[in-house]
Amino acid sequence: MPETVTRDQLAELLNEDLSREYQAIIAYVVYSQVLKGAEYMNIADQLVKHAHQELEHALIISRQIDYLGKMPTVTPKPVKTSEQARDMLRFDLDNENETILNYQERIRQCETLSEFAMAEQIREILVQEQDHQIDLATALGEDVPDVSRLRKRG
Repeated sequence: MPETVTRDQLAELLNEDLSREYQAIIAYVVYSQVLKGAEYMNIADQLVKHAHQELEHALIISRQIDYLGKMPTVTPKPVKTSEQARDMLRFDLDNENETILNYQERIRQCETLSEFAMAEQIREILVQEQDHQIDLATALGEDVPDVSRLRKRG
């Protein structure tokens, strides 16, 4: 059963999501430029595309927060950096996993409030976030994480 939230609470949660989108934009911009080595050139190119997509996500989420009558946040979540390419990709993958879990929950919350159009907008974002997750897991030579298992932890 989805957690029942008010419209104001949904706006607050979307602002947390927006902070995570800002974090992703910053991370992808930086990581795409500092990843070194032939084995990382393909994923570096992918991260440039991810940065553009995350900006689109931030615009969509901001519009939804405004629609709910609240002011979109201007503060990103902290961005981790590392000298190690694998660490940067791991940070990205961990963030995508968290984002996917949150958007799955946000869709359920929107539908509980009969905000079906908003749920549809977030579903479209979720598709891209899962593509990012696949790209990052592949670059790390790992299977795509099962986020349903992560939900039970968190």
